[in-house]
Amino acid sequence: MQTSTQLTPSGELFLVGATHRTAPLGLRERLALTAESEAVLAEQLGRMPALGEFVILNTCNRVEIYGVAETPAVRGRVAAAFCDLQGFARDDFARLRLDLAGPAAVQHLLEVASGLDSQMLGENEIFGQVKRAYATAQERGAAGPVLNRVFQKAFQAAKHVRASTAITAGLVSVANVAVDHAVRVFGDLSCARVLLLGAGEIGLKGGRAFRSRHPAALAVASRRLERAQEVAAELGATALAFDQALAGLGEYDVVVCSTSAPGTLISPQLAREAMGRRRGRPMLFIDVALPRDVEPGVAGLEAVFVCNLDDLARIAAENRQARQAEIAKCRQMLEHRTQSLWSHIDPMLRAVRPAGLPEAPPAWAPALPAT
Repeated sequence: MQTSTQLTPSGELFLVGATHRTAPLGLRERLALTAESEAVLAEQLGRMPALGEFVILNTCNRVEIYGVAETPAVRGRVAAAFCDLQGFARDDFARLRLDLAGPAAVQHLLEVASGLDSQMLGENEIFGQVKRAYATAQERGAAGPVLNRVFQKAFQAAKHVRASTAITAGLVSVANVAVDHAVRVFGDLSCARVLLLGAGEIGLKGGRAFRSRHPAALAVASRRLERAQEVAAELGATALAFDQALAGLGEYDVVVCSTSAPGTLISPQLAREAMGRRRGRPMLFIDVALPRDVEPGVAGLEAVFVCNLDDLARIAAENRQARQAEIAKCRQMLEHRTQSLWSHIDPMLRAVRPAGLPEAPPAWAPALPAT
């Protein structure tokens, strides 16, 4: 792995990856990096010739690799390394990949950090995810002078946009949209029993959102019982062993699934058995895990509702139309900051750009997707 002292500015700032705008949920499941595979990819990128800097941003809605390289050809090698690691056909990835360079890559990062490119417009979670991705790159010695400046300016821009516009107004988090959907299904949640399968950050946020509606019962289950107990203590909930929660699934009206399991946990058979104990009362699974925790076939059962990340995004889109003016205002602000930032970054890149490399981003680089 390279160290930060070895990193020097190179000729091209680029981004390669896939997001909710380019790939549906089923494909994002296959592209998502586990903690282990991300570490392997980072090791491979750290040894890649002509790649000076990189940051890997891996969330439920995107996997993006920001890099600084000597030539545009490095971008293709980065994409190939990612595909080979994930067992994903390179040609298939080429059809859905996001491929940006120069100011377009900078603008995209600013929009991501600001919540403008999120499924939940204006969401707050993405800002923390981008910060963690950058911090991890620093720990790996993978972020150098170019990406240091770009990411730090992205954080400043995101804070400015959030403070100066109403982009965060309304239901802008997965947790809030999930609770709102549960209210649509059950009405008053004061009689609903809620189970959180997964006690990570997403599960905790979901628990806080549901607790605010004062459900009849709130329980937390995790593979690690001690973690479930920690989250339950904060929420004033009941902690359950994971197997105990699955065995008693039929006791709950709403099940929020947010585990990091590599495969599905809720099969049609398990859901059917749970419904057999509910005497026709409806049951709602809110699946915010990637890969998904709930098999698609569960949605076909009578009186069973399943809502996944893409479903929640469609619900949130209903609130998006009212904020089109704010979106335009945010984008104008970020475009101005991108131009200012690029005026400082381009000379850093140009200083060591190999002979023959174009000074501007290649003409074939796709334009920033419309949002």
